[in-house]
Amino acid sequence: MFRSLRSLSILTARRTRSLWRRYGIFWLGAILVGVVAVYYARLIDYGFGLFNEARQDHVWLPLIITPAAAALCVFVTRKFFRGSEGSGIPQVIAVLHSPTSAAGGRLLTIRILLSKIAVSFVAILGGFTIGREGPTVQVGAALMFNMRRFYPRSNAKIERQLVLAGAAAGLSAAFNTPLAGIVFAIEELTRSFEVRTSGVLITGIIIAGIIALGLNGNYTYFGTIDVGAHFPSLLAVAVGVTAVVTGIAGGLFCWLLLNTSKWIPAPLRALHASRPVIFAAICGLIIAAVGVASGGTTFGSGYAEARGLLEGREHLSMFYPLLKMVSMIGSYLPGIPGGIFAPSLSIGAGFGNVLHMIFSQMQLPMLIALAMVGYLAAVTQSPITSFVIVMEMINGHALVISLMATALISSRVSRFFAPPLYEALSERYMTPLPTPAPSPEVPDEGSDKAAVPVEEDPAPQR
Repeated sequence: MFRSLRSLSILTARRTRSLWRRYGIFWLGAILVGVVAVYYARLIDYGFGLFNEARQDHVWLPLIITPAAAALCVFVTRKFFRGSEGSGIPQVIAVLHSPTSAAGGRLLTIRILLSKIAVSFVAILGGFTIGREGPTVQVGAALMFNMRRFYPRSNAKIERQLVLAGAAAGLSAAFNTPLAGIVFAIEELTRSFEVRTSGVLITGIIIAGIIALGLNGNYTYFGTIDVGAHFPSLLAVAVGVTAVVTGIAGGLFCWLLLNTSKWIPAPLRALHASRPVIFAAICGLIIAAVGVASGGTTFGSGYAEARGLLEGREHLSMFYPLLKMVSMIGSYLPGIPGGIFAPSLSIGAGFGNVLHMIFSQMQLPMLIALAMVGYLAAVTQSPITSFVIVMEMINGHALVISLMATALISSRVSRFFAPPLYEALSERYMTPLPTPAPSPEVPDEGSDKAAVPVEEDPAPQR
């Protein structure tokens, strides 16, 4: 009897270990992604709240705080945390399109994970135009990638599945948009659909989403808009005009980031290569000046401004989208860790507000929704992800056809100006970074290729 009990206990232990390796490790990682995504969002909101309180007490204070925060962020990132700069999505794409173990060991470490959170917090304390969604993608991928240590026989297939699921779960938990997380993984991260990975991907998103819902409750990111049952007769015209306007604007934004040698003066390019911290402080000063001139509306991710426009309680200048674009470019040229999703949605909302002057008979929330999806699709050139994410953010199923059409047209217009932004930026992470570290998301002044980054060394390098 004792022998049979011993055999049963051994069999149970083996079965438990097998279940842990097959499901438990992955589920634990997905839970961690959900928890970190929620508390990272709260940290960023807290930081921007502190900045706003200080700015309201002393209107001129950003002229000091923002340049100082820029210099500190760039110094710390380049000196200690190379690989954490920028949005984080190019790094994840690079890992998925390279030998996963080696690339992940450079770009998805716990060190980079912690620095991404900490340095972006400092940046939002300085009022930079950054979002938390891109960083959450890299953080989620890093958390899941490091769970491979608990597998006794980890391999490239397991690591790839972990990275993909972690990145998608991070985006889903950040926005409470589970469908967008799936589409984002297929359209943006891998550019393909892998049947073997689909179950892992969806499971990770579900678990992280449940954790986020448990901590935040069920919500839509921008609330719910009501566009009614009858659409205006000029809707098709509005879709076309909005798509072209946002497509051109988003395409120009990508072109400016990927072709700095063609518009940044040579002295500033030289300063960027030799004194990146000083260059960052100059960018911070420009951001602060624009923010002060705009009455503070261009600081931060722009979430409050976009939601205020959707709800009809915010009145912004017609120059808001252009000023926000200037602030956004200034935030990314020096390599500040932060995302572009939320600022892009805010800029799109600003364009919708401007277009309402032309289509005044249409509901403002409808135009804003169209412009948000148009500008986001133009910047990312991922139309499916863009319309799904906006549709889930505003609970806008009634507008799904209009959103799809706007996203498709604007992404095609954008491609006339620049290649897909994330793919172009990911190329610099395909191989180990040289020494000294290159600027994270700025093309080489000596190269005509958009995807080649500037080096701190004045000599152009690949």
